[in-house]
Amino acid sequence: MTTDTTPISATDLEAGRRAHELDRAHVFHSWQAQALFQPMTVLAASGSYVWDGDGNRLIDLSSQLVNTNIGHQHPAVVAAIQEQAGRLCTVAPQHVNDARSEAARLITELTPAGLDRVFFTNGGADAVEHAIRMARLHTGRTKVLSAYRSYHGGTQLAVNVTGDPRRFANDYSAEGVVHFMPAYTYRSYFGSTTEEEETERALRHLEDLIVLEGPTNIAALILETIPGTAGIYLPPPGYLAGVRELTHRFGIVLIADEVMAGFGRSGAWFAFDHWDLEPDLVAFAKGVNSGYVPLGGVAIRDEIAATFDERAYPGGLTYSGHPLACAAAVATITAMREEGMVDNAARLGREVIGPRLREIAERHPSVGDVRGLGCFWAVELVKNRETREPLAPYGGSSPAMTELTAALRTGGVLPFVNFNRVHVVPPLNIPDDDLHAGLDVLDEALSVADAHVG
Repeated sequence: MTTDTTPISATDLEAGRRAHELDRAHVFHSWQAQALFQPMTVLAASGSYVWDGDGNRLIDLSSQLVNTNIGHQHPAVVAAIQEQAGRLCTVAPQHVNDARSEAARLITELTPAGLDRVFFTNGGADAVEHAIRMARLHTGRTKVLSAYRSYHGGTQLAVNVTGDPRRFANDYSAEGVVHFMPAYTYRSYFGSTTEEEETERALRHLEDLIVLEGPTNIAALILETIPGTAGIYLPPPGYLAGVRELTHRFGIVLIADEVMAGFGRSGAWFAFDHWDLEPDLVAFAKGVNSGYVPLGGVAIRDEIAATFDERAYPGGLTYSGHPLACAAAVATITAMREEGMVDNAARLGREVIGPRLREIAERHPSVGDVRGLGCFWAVELVKNRETREPLAPYGGSSPAMTELTAALRTGGVLPFVNFNRVHVVPPLNIPDDDLHAGLDVLDEALSVADAHVG
């Protein structure tokens, strides 16, 4: 599917320049100080490549926002969208359409037994919003527990549930959210020196918080199975099982946020499959159709769905289960199965990304930690390995990270950079040669970061 060359003509370059001018004049970008932002123009994309506004080809190790799990312009998905547009572009959500029905069937084949219903949304944030609403209505409780160092979306409730600095400017206690410290072995909040200690202490902290907040007040606990933009830090052994036991014991709905980690990203269909976790609600988006058309949703445990058998669910949206988006999901899941992409993601993590990042870490003193699964990895950069002082402050960037990002771009890689980390999150079907080439660029660029080690 990947092409080594996509011709970028003079006409394309001029159209890109015009697009950039119009963007700067009229487009208001998310998460940006508008006057300071200098966005990159994308003229074309194919497979694991994008071409920027100057016609430069870049290996996309970001999968955009970690959502193009099947790469760019997969022909089967493009054809499915085109075919669906020719038959039925849109329909109101109260009507049945075959694309939505089939997408729901395929998704529930992948979820644990007993999660047999799907509510479709436009993306991950509103999936989180609706999952919490369902939990509150099902339990009759209000409070929601979520971890610090997490991200759950940019809408009002979702950004309050979020546990990273993007929450700060929009933080309202009226949303009923209580945050807890996550299990994060590399930067333990509990003084742990082993994974076993981290699991035991993090679970004790969570149980204490539940008791002190009043279990009968808590509707849900939401957790990214593997946190994404917060650092791709894996739960230590036994942690997720312990969280599940606490939620069972106290009658709390467990919501797994699989928006970024789901649909093959970690080398399993859902990240919770690695730990045999069975949540009550699953929020998903991104990889379900690789973002070709906006789509998200909530997979719902049967007993929660039954709450609304004789009682109307008070929520909905015009584009729930949009035919174009659902057709893209059907084609994406089918292509992932037929082409073995989930197994390939596991192989890439096991045989290529993991070994290579560990080898890179041995040579670069700026690398404090590497961690991940499948095509979902983080390289955490530090000024000092002993103190673990980050190369950029929590919630911000630094000249060192700016220089590193520029070096990666100059070397021909489009990276995913957040705070003091570079995330290695390529498409699940990236050719091995492209992946090796991208990791070569990262290896060379890290000399820039090494220069800032004290």
